[in-house]
Amino acid sequence: MIDSLFAKRAEDVCCTVEVSNTFESLHAHVRFDGGVTVEPGDEVLVHGAPVAVPYGETAYFRRKATIRRAGWLERTWTRLTGDLEFMELCEFSFSERATL
Repeated sequence: MIDSLFAKRAEDVCCTVEVSNTFESLHAHVRFDGGVTVEPGDEVLVHGAPVAVPYGETAYFRRKATIRRAGWLERTWTRLTGDLEFMELCEFSFSERATL
């Protein structure tokens, strides 16, 4: 019972990463294959080499991603704090992670 409250499970999925670096838009979007969705509290790590898209272009990359699913308690907490607008800080990292 306790394990189901805190346990995180991971799943690997293929995805398409869209990166746009234009005057109209600077964004990066990830679309998962097979209709996979990300829920509150889940963490996503997209694998692969860092990308650089020249100004004025939009590029698409095929990658593998690992989704770490939040446990029941973490998902519930995320929904509560998000719904009540307590979430003031979002952390996004577009950096290369070195592994030893």
